[in-house]
Amino acid sequence: MVSADLAQTAFGIIGNVTALVLFLSPVPTFIQIVKKGAVEQFSPVPYLVTFVNCGIWVLYGLPMVHPHSLLLVTVNAAGFLIETIYLLLFLIYSNRKQRIKVQLIMLAELVFLTILSLLALTVAHTTKVRSDIVGPIAIVGNIMMYAAPLSVMKLVITTKSVEFMPFFLSLFSLLNGVSWTVYALIRFDPYIVIPNGLGSLLGAAQLILYATFYQSTKRQLAERKATNEMGLDEMGQSVGPAKGP
Repeated sequence: MVSADLAQTAFGIIGNVTALVLFLSPVPTFIQIVKKGAVEQFSPVPYLVTFVNCGIWVLYGLPMVHPHSLLLVTVNAAGFLIETIYLLLFLIYSNRKQRIKVQLIMLAELVFLTILSLLALTVAHTTKVRSDIVGPIAIVGNIMMYAAPLSVMKLVITTKSVEFMPFFLSLFSLLNGVSWTVYALIRFDPYIVIPNGLGSLLGAAQLILYATFYQSTKRQLAERKATNEMGLDEMGQSVGPAKGP
């Protein structure tokens, strides 16, 4: 019989792996930014939200706040570092107005994390009270992060196309939500169950949308390809065969 500790550790490790996949998913975007030397129309908002969210969860997982939560600390510390790199790249390749805006928001988030840490570690004197201070804030941060795909889901429904909703990203969103939900149910922790339960539902909804509109996406892509090829053929015919000297 598998012990509760072993089962929770197993699901926590799965949660670490799936979360890292999600944290690293924007790498192609930043490769494109570095190559072009500009952030263009890319928004820093998802990275700013994830940055502060990871910081809150690192605080929540500390032994003096919520004991026996090492796996929460490891994955969110990694996420905090990854998001910091993304934001630094954003600062390097953005214009002056964007740079100042991102710097101010990052500064505000770091001040917020500092104040929250001081309140939790000095005003509260037990781990339960500290968890009850940080936990609800962590729920809000996690829900904000999981809510990011809602705009993409709206686009899918409007266009009846999953072209801009990658399958594996949706799959790992579901796996991440499920793994952390199970992790928190083994030794019940409502502050982890609530946001990750909602994240699981959003991940499942994305996969349902993917299955629903997969065939219509294939048709749209095929029609677009045929239209482009027809346009090229017509252009070639209008130019006519090349004449020799």
